[in-house]
Amino acid sequence: MYEQVSHALLNDILDELSNEICRQDLRHFFTRLGANFYAIHSLFFHLYGHREDFKAQMVHLTERLARAYIDRPDVLKQIDMAREEDHNWFLGQQWVGMALYSDGFAGNLQGLKERLPYLQELGINMVHVMPILQCPRGASDGGYAISDFRNIDPRAGTVDDIRALADSMRRRDMLLTLDVVVNHTSNEHEWARRAQEGDHDYQNFYYCFPNRDVPDMFEATMPEIFPETAPGNFTWDESMGKWVMTVFNHYQWDLNYANPAVFIEMVDIILFWANQGADIVRLDAVAFLWKKIGTSCQNEREAHLILQLMKDCCQVVAPGVLFIAEAIVAPSEIIKYFGEDAVIAKECEIAYNATFMALLWDAVATKNAKLLNQGIKSLPNKLDRATWLNYLRCHDDIGLGFDDADIRACDYDPYSHRRFLVDWYTGAFAGSPARGRPFGVNLKTGDARIAGALASLAGLEAALEDNDEQAISEVVDLILMLHAMIMSFGGIPLIWYGDEIGTLNDNSFLEDSHKASDARWIHRPRIDWSRAERRHLNGTVERRIFEGIKRMISVRKDTPAFADFNNRELVDVENPHLFVFLRTHPSLAANSVLVVANFDTKPQYLDLETLNRRGLFRYGQITCLASGDSPAIFNNRVVVPPYHFYWLSNQRPGALFEDSFGAIPRRSLS
Repeated sequence: MYEQVSHALLNDILDELSNEICRQDLRHFFTRLGANFYAIHSLFFHLYGHREDFKAQMVHLTERLARAYIDRPDVLKQIDMAREEDHNWFLGQQWVGMALYSDGFAGNLQGLKERLPYLQELGINMVHVMPILQCPRGASDGGYAISDFRNIDPRAGTVDDIRALADSMRRRDMLLTLDVVVNHTSNEHEWARRAQEGDHDYQNFYYCFPNRDVPDMFEATMPEIFPETAPGNFTWDESMGKWVMTVFNHYQWDLNYANPAVFIEMVDIILFWANQGADIVRLDAVAFLWKKIGTSCQNEREAHLILQLMKDCCQVVAPGVLFIAEAIVAPSEIIKYFGEDAVIAKECEIAYNATFMALLWDAVATKNAKLLNQGIKSLPNKLDRATWLNYLRCHDDIGLGFDDADIRACDYDPYSHRRFLVDWYTGAFAGSPARGRPFGVNLKTGDARIAGALASLAGLEAALEDNDEQAISEVVDLILMLHAMIMSFGGIPLIWYGDEIGTLNDNSFLEDSHKASDARWIHRPRIDWSRAERRHLNGTVERRIFEGIKRMISVRKDTPAFADFNNRELVDVENPHLFVFLRTHPSLAANSVLVVANFDTKPQYLDLETLNRRGLFRYGQITCLASGDSPAIFNNRVVVPPYHFYWLSNQRPGALFEDSFGAIPRRSLS
C-alpha cells in the first residue's frame, strides 16, 4: 500500500543504508519491503512513535532485515518464491507432524538425522524439534530458559548440525520446526548479565524496579503461572539491587517489548533461525509479550501488534516461513493470534488447538461427548490461510481451560467437574485406570493441571500391570480413536514422540534433583529403541498402535476432504456418546467424509435417517476409509463399537486400503 508519510521515510532510510548493503542484489527484498513497509511503519510507530529515536530505530530495523536477506541461502530464497506462488501449501492434508526432544528421541541432532527414516516409515513429514538452544544445566525449564539465542546446547550438537538436519529433511520433503522463546531469557543470558553489572541499556531490556511499589501494582491483577514452584511474578536480584519481572520461573526474566531494541533483536533472532533452515518457527509464550499495570498481562492488544510486526518483517526476508503461536488461552482469545483484524492470517498461520485437546480428554473420562460437542460449537471460526495444530499430548501439562458456560450447558458444575477430571487422570477417582500426576496445583484457588503420557492416561499402564488382554485391547482402540480425531478434525495433526508405540510414564525424573519438582518430565521420555523394534512383531501393542497410526496417516494424505479450508461441520446426532462431524472439500463435495467416534465403553448406534434426509449416504455402500470395511448396519442404524471410530464415505477405497497388516486385528486399526 502506498502512503506518503511512510514512503518518504522509506526513501530516507534507503539513503542511509550502508554502501555494502546497497551493492547487493536486493530486488526481491526491496519489492517485499515496499509492499510491507506501510504496515511495518504503522505498527512500529504505534508502538514506538513517541520516542525521540524513532527514526534511528526504524533505520536499524530495516538494516537488520536487509542483512538477514543477504545472509539467506539461495536454496531457501527459491523455496520462498515457490511458496509465494502456492500460498495455500500448508493447508493441505499431506502434512503430519511429530514433536520431540532430540536427546530423548535420538540422543542429539546427529542421531535425529539418522532416525529420519523411522519418521518417514510412520508417515511423518513435519518435525518440531523441541528447544535445543543453550540453557543453564540446572535451570532450563525444559529448554525454555535461553542463555544464548544463537548457539546450540553442546549436548545436542552445533549450528552446523541444524543446517545438516534441515538439508536432509528438505531432500526428504519434510518440514523443520524450531522454537524461539520470545517472552523471556535466562538470567544467565548476556543481556541479563550486563543488566546485573549495572548497564542501564540492558536493564531496559527487562522490567526492573528498585522497590516493590510497581511490582505490587502488577501483582494485584497478575495470575501465577507456577504457584507450586514459582509463586509471584517478581524476583529480587541481589547483584542488581532490583526487582525483576519473572512470570514463569525466578531464573526466566521477562523481556520488555516497550523497548524497540528488544523487538529488533528478537526479529533478528527469528530470521537467524529461518536462515538456518527452519520452515516453521514456534513463538513461545506469545500471550505474555506486553505487560500493563491493572491487567492480567496476557493477551494485550500490543502483544498482537508485536506479532503482526514480526510477521510483516519476516515476510520481507523469508516469506516462506510460517509462525506457530504458542498461546494456551481461552478459545475467544486464541483465535486472535491468527490475526483479529485480518481476512487471512496476519500474525501466526498456525496455533495450538488446546481446547480440542482438553475436550477430547474430557470425553475419555466422562465416556460421553457432551462437553466435546458443546465446546466445539463454541470454538470461533478461524481465518482463511490459518490452521490448527491438533494434538493429544505435548511437552506441557493438560490444562482444563474449558469455558464455564459450556460446562454449565452440559449440567456440570465447573469447579466440581474440573476436580473430577484431575482426580480421574491422577488415579484418585475410584475405578480410574489413569496414571497421571497433578501439576501446577494452586492451593489458593484449588486449580490444578495434569501431567502424564498419553498411554498411561488412557489406561494402558494399568492394563499391562494387570495383564488384562481385554483391557489392553480396549485401550489400544481408545488410543487409535483419539489419534483419528486429530487426523481428521481439520489442521495439522501433531503426534508427541513415543505415543506412536504406546510409551508409558517415565518416572526416572524423580531421581534428578533438577527435574523432580516438575511433574511434566513424566511425559518427556527417552525412547527405548528395543521396544520400538517390537513394532515389527505381530500382535504386540507397539505394532498395533504404530501400524494403526501409520495407516491413518496414509489414508489422511489420500483424502482431499481432510485439507483445512474451514470445511468442517459438526453434526448433532442426539446421542451423547458420539462425536460426529462432516468434512467436505470445497471443490470435491462428492468426496465428503463423515467422522464418527464413540467414547463409551458400550456399543452405540448412529441413526442414518437424519443423515439421509441431508443427502448423505443415500446411495451406494458406506465404507470406512480407515479400515476399508463396511460397518454393520441394522434398521438403518450404524453400529459403533466401544472406543471405535469411522471415517465414512460413499467412495470405494482404492488399493491403498487393500494392504494386509498380518495378524493385527481389524478393530485395532480403526
